[in-house]
Amino acid sequence: MICSLCRRPLGVKVEAHHLTPRTFGGRETVPRHPICHRKIHTALSEREFMRAFHTIEALRGHVEIARFIAWVTKKDPDFYAPTFDSKTRKAKRKR
Repeated sequence: MICSLCRRPLGVKVEAHHLTPRTFGGRETVPRHPICHRKIHTALSEREFMRAFHTIEALRGHVEIARFIAWVTKKDPDFYAPTFDSKTRKAKRKR
């Protein structure tokens, strides 16, 4: 299996990402690396995600996420590092 965002092979840990946020009734999920999943949620609010970035193609076209994909593509499938909120530049806590 591969990550639906960065297209690298999935590692040991895999997370399910809702293409439409659950708060907006989303049920369909796609597999993602934990770091890829975190990046989406630190770069976009659920409302932004719902309005304009609820497809894989749209997400991959987002400037900040595209830059992240270019960087993470060179990493091992199980690589993980804290993901920073693009607005505050602080590490976002896990929920």
